[in-house]
Amino acid sequence: MISRTFLRASCLALGLSSIGLTSAVQAQTVSAPFAADYTLVDLAAVPSLPLPYGGLSFKAGDPNTILIGGTANAASGLLYQIGVVRGVDNHITGFSGSATAFGTVGAFNDGGVVYGPGGVLFTSQWPENKLVQTKPGSSAADKVIDLLPFGVAPSHAALNFVPAGFAGASQMKLVSWSGGQFYTAAYAPDGTGTFDISSVTQVDLDSTTLAMDTLPGGPEGFVYITAGNPGFVANAMLVSEFSAGNVVAYDLDGDGNPLVTTRRELITGLEGAEGAAIDPLTGDFLFSTFGTTADRIVALRGFTKLPPPLPEPASVLLFGIALAGLALQRRKENG
Repeated sequence: MISRTFLRASCLALGLSSIGLTSAVQAQTVSAPFAADYTLVDLAAVPSLPLPYGGLSFKAGDPNTILIGGTANAASGLLYQIGVVRGVDNHITGFSGSATAFGTVGAFNDGGVVYGPGGVLFTSQWPENKLVQTKPGSSAADKVIDLLPFGVAPSHAALNFVPAGFAGASQMKLVSWSGGQFYTAAYAPDGTGTFDISSVTQVDLDSTTLAMDTLPGGPEGFVYITAGNPGFVANAMLVSEFSAGNVVAYDLDGDGNPLVTTRRELITGLEGAEGAAIDPLTGDFLFSTFGTTADRIVALRGFTKLPPPLPEPASVLLFGIALAGLALQRRKENG
């Protein structure tokens, strides 16, 4: 059987070739016009974290601890926690101690490691095409949802939630690797501290064509960026492109989805860009890499505005009910 690491490495090489990059020798570069305002800082490897790396997030209630996937995409994978060292202006400069397992959650972890409404931790499973939920105070897989019956293309790789104040606030967004299918999931509290999904709808990312467009570059982790940061006149999204070796920026439509025609390269020359997270103290963008002999964490400094928090769970419930009603209305109209 072909291993995931081999498959990902092959796709990475093909992706780099298709855009004219040479994997090993291409330097990590901040692209113009962002280069004047943003700086890349290599935070190096996470001590004792087993390769390859998965997605990452800051631990709820503790901005000085990062959660990150280790032994990504494997049944033996786990989430690990590691302290950070902060320097001038609170920017992260390195890690404190060694990574330790965060309970038993993290099998098949991939680019999506995100806290959602109610403080629930959501993790993506590749190639299982599943979504795991961990309740606040827990460190286990409290709920696992198979996404295949909802029409999600194999396999789901990452997710995030549209922040408050953005168009489409509170919506759950999913993406598949390597096809780049992008989805909106209707969800609501299940009464036990986790969430049910009632439907998943693939998003048309470019309404100017008849085709159902997808995100290029083999997308993985993604985050939301607030308008007013240097180079961002509108609310936007940053996406780690694993296959192409980039981090790119997109403007958003009226539902918090990326518009493919607005794609701009922010960072190029990467190998296996995987996770995506925003430092809650500084606004720095942190991402992980996957599948190289030197997986690491890299920070992009220069953001001046933090994204707003997620909506409260009560708002999420109302959104889930509204979206489910809209889906029912469409079914009746098409029936």
